[in-house]
Amino acid sequence: MSKSSDPDNISQCSSVFHHEKGFSSQSGEEGSSGTVRKQSSYPGLVTASPLVGLPEFSHLGWGHWFTLRDLEFATNRFAAENVLGEGGYGVVYKGRLINGTEVAVKKILNKKEFRVEVEAIGHVRHKNLVRLLGYCIEGVHRMLVYEYVNNGNLEQWLHGAMRHRGILTWEARMKVLLGTAKALAYLHEAIEPKVVHRDIKSSNILIDDEFNSKVSDFGLAKLLGAGESHITTRVMGTFGYVAPEYANTGLLNEKSDIYSFGVLLLEAVTGRDPVDYGRPANEVNLVEWLKMMVGTRRADEVVDPNLEVKPATRALKRALLVALRCVDPDSEKRPKMSQVVRMLEAEEYPFREVCLQKLSSPH
Repeated sequence: MSKSSDPDNISQCSSVFHHEKGFSSQSGEEGSSGTVRKQSSYPGLVTASPLVGLPEFSHLGWGHWFTLRDLEFATNRFAAENVLGEGGYGVVYKGRLINGTEVAVKKILNKKEFRVEVEAIGHVRHKNLVRLLGYCIEGVHRMLVYEYVNNGNLEQWLHGAMRHRGILTWEARMKVLLGTAKALAYLHEAIEPKVVHRDIKSSNILIDDEFNSKVSDFGLAKLLGAGESHITTRVMGTFGYVAPEYANTGLLNEKSDIYSFGVLLLEAVTGRDPVDYGRPANEVNLVEWLKMMVGTRRADEVVDPNLEVKPATRALKRALLVALRCVDPDSEKRPKMSQVVRMLEAEEYPFREVCLQKLSSPH
């Protein structure tokens, strides 16, 4: 990734262009079955811009330019009641543009993170990636304007605020995970330079009202050339999702995201947090507990007990096998995300059952 001396220079911010590599299978449409309550069709991949009539700065290549006044109006002067979330990066507000479009306005404290996020997602388009609509650079203010995704995130559906709406069905969970896998396959394999997200976790998987997943929060993302890895002395990410080789040595590449995806898949299958100190010692770490359960032929006991309709044995084994391959301690043995997509989409269980025993054995 090229580095600019002035990260706030607009022309430099737009200097990284992602090139498509003829990759189509991961951007296809999924059906909309398996949601909590309803079924309906997805309107299609290509949609008109929701910002018709607003100023377009097409020469920048990554969206619309908003003034501070535009975003103050949209968020009612960044009112507390419009806060959607906050963290070390800054605060995200819900807003409504002058033309009625609902948006999420991310107010970023760190200039470097602003540049990183724009470079990572500014030029990419995929139905399972949250869409960057534009930005604001004015004085000390650095803000990104995203589409508003209106149905919470996976963490809220599994563990928190959305559970009052109902329990996410097995089919809905697998739809969310398949969409996430397709988004990562696109980021890793379909564009150049590839994008390593570096913070895949359930709270960063937004869900729309059709239960399509939208991968969000690219503030920690890293752009890498083909076959390239990155060594860092400052490991970033979220405890419980971070790949062991990245945590131990600082070695970062797309295999780090694949490990995190495996943890995410196990979280969706079991309804458990990746790390839960409220559980017995041998159950604190989700990955290690899962391997132990599978290794002692108790895989049928790991399913989220809150699920009213349990998955078919074949579907459960498929999900567990994919997850265990993704969290293999040897990063070279982890599958590519495009392979993960194919495995999750397979109608027939494509692997010998003994693979589960093999994968769960200690290395």
